[in-house]
Amino acid sequence: MLTISRCVALTPLLIALFSTATRADVRPAALFTDDLVLQRSQRLPVWGRADPGEAVTVTLGKSAASAVAATDGKWMVTLPPQKAATGLTLTIAGKNTRTLRNIAVGEVWVCAGQSNMELPLSKARDAEAEIAAATLPDIRLFKVQNAVSDTPRPDVRAVGGAWKVCEPASVRQFSAVGYFFGRELHRRLKVPIGLISSDWGGTPAEAWTSRPALEASPELRPLLTDWEARIAAHPSKLSIYESETLPQWQAAVEKATADGKRPPGKPQSPDGPDSPQRPATLFNGMIAPLMPYAIKGVVWYQGESNAETPARAAQYRTLFPTLIRDWRARWGGGDFPFLFVQLANWLPVQTKPVESDSWPLIREAQADTLSLPHTGMATAIDLADLDHPNDIHPKNKQDVGLRLALVALATEYGQKTVYSGPVLERMEIKDRQVRLRFRHADGGLKARDGGTAPRGFAISGADGVWKWADATMSGDTITLSNADIPTPTAVRYNWARNPIGTLINGAGLPAVPFRTDTKRQD
Repeated sequence: MLTISRCVALTPLLIALFSTATRADVRPAALFTDDLVLQRSQRLPVWGRADPGEAVTVTLGKSAASAVAATDGKWMVTLPPQKAATGLTLTIAGKNTRTLRNIAVGEVWVCAGQSNMELPLSKARDAEAEIAAATLPDIRLFKVQNAVSDTPRPDVRAVGGAWKVCEPASVRQFSAVGYFFGRELHRRLKVPIGLISSDWGGTPAEAWTSRPALEASPELRPLLTDWEARIAAHPSKLSIYESETLPQWQAAVEKATADGKRPPGKPQSPDGPDSPQRPATLFNGMIAPLMPYAIKGVVWYQGESNAETPARAAQYRTLFPTLIRDWRARWGGGDFPFLFVQLANWLPVQTKPVESDSWPLIREAQADTLSLPHTGMATAIDLADLDHPNDIHPKNKQDVGLRLALVALATEYGQKTVYSGPVLERMEIKDRQVRLRFRHADGGLKARDGGTAPRGFAISGADGVWKWADATMSGDTITLSNADIPTPTAVRYNWARNPIGTLINGAGLPAVPFRTDTKRQD
């Protein structure tokens, strides 16, 4: 009797537990957590999962919107535009209720790219002092976890699982460029700033572009077919790597150790389907899951991994604009601002008037991309570490973030500020001289070293032989000549991987590298 009564008494509890286990609690997508920032002055999509057919209501302040979960459990509502604010509560109610606290409304930017965007504040110049001063509660940080995927992932994963209020502990491993960009926006705009960091070192732009966008371009389609061949060959290459390459390396390590020499580095395993180099995989894993979260725009620092060869760099002229158009079309937010960094100087300093290299070609492709609407570029041609020219990761991320912020403030927020270095506007050849007129010469053209003649200019004649040019400055104009070139035909400036050019404007911003001759792969 006692046993039976216990079973009968427990039955309602078991039924309740079973019902709870089989019911999917309403839950928002991973982007929606405590401390998040919503984009001001835009319609605000909020989405997640629930039981099929479950009614879901989302409330923010006095605004509310409802939806019914589809047969796959997905739901989405759109809240009306909001003004900048802090201390709000976002409630998501279905069969259960989720309450998100300390919500802010302000400006939301995605910070994306490869290692120079990924580089954390802990590795930037004056890192410890910057970290100690980073208690800024109205700046919020969301760091996307690295992920590759064959198809667009339904949700994103965050490092740390949620949005974080900006403070020393949370900002230490966050993007330094992203942080300095957001800090300047916060200082100038006086509104909350949300920064979403989605970056992975050593990755090419095609990995961040959707497969349909690559397939639609005859020039870019070979990127996909090349990788399909690599993946097909991966099992046999991996077998050779494991059975031959690794044992040979291990033997070499043992011998070097016995001889008291530095052991060789471990050889890289062959690229496979999980490689972050593979086209579209990072778009699928780290960008698509963010869509259609309302954002102001994107800041982008990438290009080094597409500068392997001149041919690859030339391909970037098509690839980079394709990526931007692709993101805008799929995000559904129109032509949102897409700001980017023109690659910094790197490796030994320029010694020849013109150096054939892929990096000037990448910089040129980046500058050409400014033809797209609502794009902006921050030039980093002068920011390499002078004591460590071989370091591809300059520690001065403060000026990178500041320059991106200046572009945003001037072009997207209507503030009157100098945001670009000198840009070639017109060339005139007359009487053995070349006259160059520049836009963005605010405060007059100057030489960074304080001299009267800026360095870095080369001219050539019809024979195509480049020689250093003698340069003089006046207002917004540079005059070039060389006694050995009576009839100059073309000019290049800062055409090298680590150029020596010194031309700046009155605000100290460096001139954008350029060439006036036909765009070839050199």
